Amino acid sequence: MSVNEADGTATEDAGWEVEPGDESGAAVVATVGRQIRLWREAKGLSAVEFGALIGYGEDLIRKIERGARIPRPEYLDKADAALGAGGLVSAMKRDVEEVRYPKQVRDLAKLEARAVEFCLYSNFTVHGLLQTDEYSQAMLRTWRPAYEEEELDRYLSARVARRSVLAKTPAPEFSFVLEEVSLRRPIGGRMVLRRQLEHLLEVGDLPHVEIQVMPTERADHPGAAGRIAILKFGDGTSVGRMDGDFNGRPVSDLKRLRLLDLRYGIIRSKALTPAESRDFVERLLGET
Repeated sequence: MSVNEADGTATEDAGWEVEPGDESGAAVVATVGRQIRLWREAKGLSAVEFGALIGYGEDLIRKIERGARIPRPEYLDKADAALGAGGLVSAMKRDVEEVRYPKQVRDLAKLEARAVEFCLYSNFTVHGLLQTDEYSQAMLRTWRPAYEEEELDRYLSARVARRSVLAKTPAPEFSFVLEEVSLRRPIGGRMVLRRQLEHLLEVGDLPHVEIQVMPTERADHPGAAGRIAILKFGDGTSVGRMDGDFNGRPVSDLKRLRLLDLRYGIIRSKALTPAESRDFVERLLGET
């Protein structure tokens, strides 16, 4: 957060930029901003006066009110208190909770929320649903061009939110296959990796989660083209994708899904069993 030298009000960190091309998200943010402006004007407050009350500069107040920025939850709470809205402004946190994440992530999260079975193969890094916060942050910092802090915050928050699917009731079934190299690469440093391995052991103890390790020496499997994700839904339909195939796009037609099922089945059969994989992770933890 930076501070306005003239009046000490915050000039950043009140929200996230609206993602270009996200029309549905932009419409929600514009509606929320318009409602806040109507509340402010009904109280007879200028943007400057309102900003002084809640600790933000006029520029940010106007950006949020015209839908150019997504307000953070704390901004809405401060606005609610300053406007005496009795919780009506704070209630809009539900409206912006989803759109604060990038559209691509939101679309994926919607599919994951519907899924009753997950089949997930990850080759270079630990799968996002299994990552600790610090591992995710360290991995996102390796991206080039580098994320701005605001972008990093958005993507990290989205990744953390997606992990809630592991705690759903009723719980979906999860099958993860992770390449050995993803468990040895010290993303974030040795202690970050240690805590990540410990987390894998904890998640792997959940009755609806199976984690398998693919030893590097087992090269004869169809995972060389990249990651595989297959989500299966309660109505019998599925959606899947694989890096390097079908242009990397999600597919739902039966012919392509059968190919992905075949590939994932072969990968799973060649990996260590869940019990063997747990022993493998424990050995790695002892070496790290």
